[in-house]
Amino acid sequence: MILPEPIQNLITAFERLPGIGPKSASRLAFYLLRAPEDVSRMLSDALIALKEQTSFCPECFNIMLAGRQRCGVCESSTRDGAIICVVEEPLDVIAIERIGAYRGKYHVLHGVLSPIEGIGPDDLKIKPLLVRMEQEAVQEVILATNPSMEGDATALYLRQQLARFGVHVTR
Repeated sequence: MILPEPIQNLITAFERLPGIGPKSASRLAFYLLRAPEDVSRMLSDALIALKEQTSFCPECFNIMLAGRQRCGVCESSTRDGAIICVVEEPLDVIAIERIGAYRGKYHVLHGVLSPIEGIGPDDLKIKPLLVRMEQEAVQEVILATNPSMEGDATALYLRQQLARFGVHVTR
């Protein structure tokens, strides 16, 4: 069966999202086709706002509202700038913040090293981390990458890169 182009385009767009296969993409597209107009409009508006009203902090690369100089964590005077927790994704910052015990700052890599997928050090926010190390009075770096093969490889690489700064590195 040949689908009308707008439906096929939506299915294809959904399939590009992580964790969404052809069946789930089709279910979502057909749900939106049958759903009231306001459901589709709300999704559309939310996607546009996501791209227009958010950006990444130039210091730590966490998500923030567009138009701000830095994120709330980096701007906070109550945060300990001598400690940086390195995480893979902004979702990791959210998870750590939910606990409420960490009072340092963050650095978001936006991924992990994965030679199989062609992701090397230049594809991550590693260089800005090293620049921060040179410019800020950092005493400890916590490597909070996931305990996966790629996360461990990234942590090992970072440990080697951070060795020249003489800071305490915790995994």
